[in-house]
Amino acid sequence: MQWQSLLWVGIGGFFGANARYISSTWLNSTSRAMPFGTAFVNITGSLLLAFFLTYISKRANVPDSVSLLIGTGFFGAYTTFSTYANESMRLINDGQWLTGVGYIVGTNLLCLLGVMIGIALAQRF
Repeated sequence: MQWQSLLWVGIGGFFGANARYISSTWLNSTSRAMPFGTAFVNITGSLLLAFFLTYISKRANVPDSVSLLIGTGFFGAYTTFSTYANESMRLINDGQWLTGVGYIVGTNLLCLLGVMIGIALAQRF
């Protein structure tokens, strides 16, 4: 791994994390009933990452730095849910239905379990 790769991911991550913060803060301030900001970044991140990955896969001359900056850096910081959703669809589209569905169900259940354990541990300390 080269330091330039880390730099591209870091720059993209800076902008992605700030875009998430600004979007989430603004949208969540409009309603207490539901976290619309989180839903917004997860949905738009999934859509835009899928568009980006599909777009660059059809163009062989896209530099790795662009993929690292936008795909890994920006969308990695904007939302990891977009990566999860795109990986899930890749598995299903590749004909690995059982693995894809298992990944979806398993990830959701284990993440909820992780939250419950984290809450329980925090309450004990």
